Amino acid sequence: MRVAFLVAPRGAEQRELTRPWKAVTAAGGNPTLVSTSAGRIQAYHHLDRADTFPVDLTVDEATATDFDGLVLPGGLANPDALRLDSRAVAFIRSFFDAGKPVAAICHAPWTLVEADVVRGRTLTSWPSLRTDIRNAGGTWVDEQVAICTNGPNTLITSRRPGDLDAFCAAFLAEFSP
Repeated sequence: MRVAFLVAPRGAEQRELTRPWKAVTAAGGNPTLVSTSAGRIQAYHHLDRADTFPVDLTVDEATATDFDGLVLPGGLANPDALRLDSRAVAFIRSFFDAGKPVAAICHAPWTLVEADVVRGRTLTSWPSLRTDIRNAGGTWVDEQVAICTNGPNTLITSRRPGDLDAFCAAFLAEFSP
């Protein structure tokens, strides 16, 4: 199982990157850190700087066909930066076009709104995104994990870091061959 983790150069919530990464590794999978810039990304613990992580591929080098699924970690700044980068939005959209599963947690569904892939789907997120999701044609629910199969692929979403155990279990079940 090869899984892309898409993050901006700055702002990913570290727990929402490292816990799913470890879950993929523990399941025998191969996680790959993809970003809009080469080098290292700066993760955060909410608003405080945390660790840095090396980028494996840029969005210009990676394609959806290289992966079995996509994980979108949250953090407030991370998805906000990604949704302003047309290459990142196109990378996300390519997973939907290819019918591959996508998992997003916390604020990450902002990128899904920008990619125009939430219409007709049920998802969850950090509560402040509910109006954005509804305005984009999605149905927002306040649940630990929402698994939506309405569309060309499966979409797995969770609300917050406290949902990480359920989030990881849900996306691993969908990403496994």
